Amino acid sequence: MANTDFWSGSEKYLCDPQLAQAFHMSRVLGMPLLIEGEPGTGKTELPIQYAANQGLELFTYPVGSKSNVDSFVARFDHVKYLRDSQVEILNAQRQEKGLDSKMSTAGRDTENLSDYVIMGPAAKAFSTPNSVLLIDEIDKAPREFPNDLLYALSHRKFVMPESGQIIEVTEENMPAIIITSNREQELPTAFKGRCIYHYIHFPDADTMRKIIAKHNLAMEDKVIDVAIDIFYHLRKLGLERSPTTREILNWLKYIKSFSTDEAIEKIQKLEGLGSLIKTQTDLERVQEAVLRNSGDFHKRSMSN
Repeated sequence: MANTDFWSGSEKYLCDPQLAQAFHMSRVLGMPLLIEGEPGTGKTELPIQYAANQGLELFTYPVGSKSNVDSFVARFDHVKYLRDSQVEILNAQRQEKGLDSKMSTAGRDTENLSDYVIMGPAAKAFSTPNSVLLIDEIDKAPREFPNDLLYALSHRKFVMPESGQIIEVTEENMPAIIITSNREQELPTAFKGRCIYHYIHFPDADTMRKIIAKHNLAMEDKVIDVAIDIFYHLRKLGLERSPTTREILNWLKYIKSFSTDEAIEKIQKLEGLGSLIKTQTDLERVQEAVLRNSGDFHKRSMSN
């Protein structure tokens, strides 16, 4: 039986009530949870932290431009099957010649095609009761990939290649499936219809303080306050790639190595900007903003 207890986060993960409700509904109904939102909003961390907190096995499929159902579900190892077939022929010939030694197939039997099926994360998750399956950044996949998943999501089963073995689960035993998307491309309507949907908005400053607190950085509040003020001011500059939660956490991990006064000074001077800004165009835009404000970027950000 799948774990359908209401989960509202953990000591390491702040889960807002709306996301917690959507996640709970997806597990009760045995449907995938599709989470969209800009990078850095905690989409990927949800299944990771949930599995760790609940002691569940996590299977992950990072989606790319060449993703397909075979790599996601399972594939048949034709090379290994052909090699073992040749080994069996050679062993038969050796036996005819009265030779006792045999070449090994590592226990595989060419009559049992399932010995040559390499299970992907989907097949493993469907075969593991009470597990968690993360399909990360599905918007990077070719369009046919989410369409090809419709059958499996509708019928809750996969057919293994060549062997015809069927792996299926009931609605009650479905693994917790979380699918993330940064909305680089729109997903098919039929695919979305098979999912529970939730959009994560970028956290506001108060929520960001709570997220930072979850990471136990052991920093003075005034240091964090100054960092957050500048962080959100940077996000208002219209950058190509606005800094995300991951970036401010990395920035603070660097800043925490200094004393409180030093840390505030370094934040105000935007030291360690490379942890926040990731493109040359954005870096130039921030530098122009600093010059435009006569170098007093912090005070200007505080007044806006």
